[in-house]
Amino acid sequence: MRLSQRIAALPAFIGTSPGDVLNAAAPHRGLAVTRDVAFGPRPDQRLDIYRPLHAADLPMIVFFYGGGWHGGSRGRYGFVAASFAGAGAVVLVPDYRLYPAIRFPDFLRDCAEAAAWAQPRQRALGAGAGFYLMGHSAGAYNAVMLGLDPSWLGEAGGDPAGIDGVIGLAGPYDFVPSRNPSIAASFPDDGPATQPVSFVRHDAPPLLLMHGTADRTVKPRNSLALAARQADAGGTAELVLYPRLGHVGIVTSLLPLLAWRAPVRRDAIAFIRASHRSPPVPSPAPLPAAPA
Repeated sequence: MRLSQRIAALPAFIGTSPGDVLNAAAPHRGLAVTRDVAFGPRPDQRLDIYRPLHAADLPMIVFFYGGGWHGGSRGRYGFVAASFAGAGAVVLVPDYRLYPAIRFPDFLRDCAEAAAWAQPRQRALGAGAGFYLMGHSAGAYNAVMLGLDPSWLGEAGGDPAGIDGVIGLAGPYDFVPSRNPSIAASFPDDGPATQPVSFVRHDAPPLLLMHGTADRTVKPRNSLALAARQADAGGTAELVLYPRLGHVGIVTSLLPLLAWRAPVRRDAIAFIRASHRSPPVPSPAPLPAAPA
């Protein structure tokens, strides 16, 4: 479908969820999509995989969606995965458990299990040119915590040293104590051990922290604080601020038809190309079922 046709089709989706509208606007031509792949034994441990047809030796991105740790689902973020897969990456979008079923730190354990599942399957999925964690809002928190504190991925059976970089979009990294009741409920322990700024280290994977200056949901000071603390620790943290961009706008601008709002996807791809450092991870694991 041509760009003009996708734009013309959008009004037909009014009344559906925003995720459905965005997914409908995302180009899928040339992509293989494999849905509902198990990364663990529980029924809720499922992920979707987006990759170019005939993918080989591409970077892999594990994307964690936002929603304040109490909302969201992988199906709403196909547009993010399709956008990066269309740019030449293998993208995985896992679900993770949410409040009130769980609280901190169980959502980190779920994200770590998804990443640990993905790492040894890079070659089988057409990847191997770098392994990246990425997220938006609460998902950015999850991604950055996994990147800065190696215990989560290590306990899940993954390799913390195999993370080539972490990309955070509008993430909360320094927010306790929180005045938001739903956030506070997700973090019954509101001490420094829950905060990414407490885990900065010189040997952490490179961070790309992206934030809109007009974000009123997660204030840009979160990214500013983490970038400064990581630099003080001798680590690498690139900070990119987008004027007049809000909390939702930073993720919707990943759609090619909305890229005029801010070069978020372009900047993320440049970071991935510049930060690849680990060798490909071999794996005997077979490909998942045929693309759906």
